[in-house]
Amino acid sequence: MEPAEYELMDAAEARMWWYRALHARVRDALAGIDGRVLDAGCGTGGLLSALAGRSGLDLTGLEPSAFGARRSRQKSHARIVRGTINALPFAPASFDAAVTADVLCHAAVNPAAALHELRRVLRPGGRLLVNMPAYAWLLSAHDRRVHNVLRQNRAQLRAMLADAGFVRICVRYWNGLLLPLMVAQRKLLARGGGAASDVALFPPWLDAILYAITDLERRLPFSLPAGGSVLATAEAP
Repeated sequence: MEPAEYELMDAAEARMWWYRALHARVRDALAGIDGRVLDAGCGTGGLLSALAGRSGLDLTGLEPSAFGARRSRQKSHARIVRGTINALPFAPASFDAAVTADVLCHAAVNPAAALHELRRVLRPGGRLLVNMPAYAWLLSAHDRRVHNVLRQNRAQLRAMLADAGFVRICVRYWNGLLLPLMVAQRKLLARGGGAASDVALFPPWLDAILYAITDLERRLPFSLPAGGSVLATAEAP
């Protein structure tokens, strides 16, 4: 990403509703996991920080950016390695779980190579979590700012994981209740190339409302048929 986007993420990810909602879903998906966990593309460390308080996890982050790696280390006190997800600098079967959140969508990433590497570094039966932005038709000015080139629906993400050899794949949309607002923002209000990033701190009252809506959705006993993001869990064979 551009340096300015890293700085925006660094400033916002501990408090902004979207990041907090994502981190809550990752914590849920890692339930029952103990041992070594890799955050592949850890950015400025928000997710690692959110996981740091959970006992039984030995956290490692991978990040290509020097700024991101430094801030991740400062925030989470986790082990941070600089490198690319396309060629992970870890031995086979090194991790019990791996997370890659909104990383496979980036222009610098080869999704097939990255998934091959993630499968390689996971132990047999190890859990993979992949979050992706949903729907190619939602590509927007924000995606261009952060160099996203891939948005996927649920079937596409499932097929990509199956093609990479993963098993026991479960894929769900999330951020569905707020999808109409997201469509309006991205396709109507922020269509120009000079549109501001979607990453920002909201007024506390508005942030609280948006997070409460995502948390209500998270607690539903069923998944919604659409959403702004798609989250998959899978296992290495």
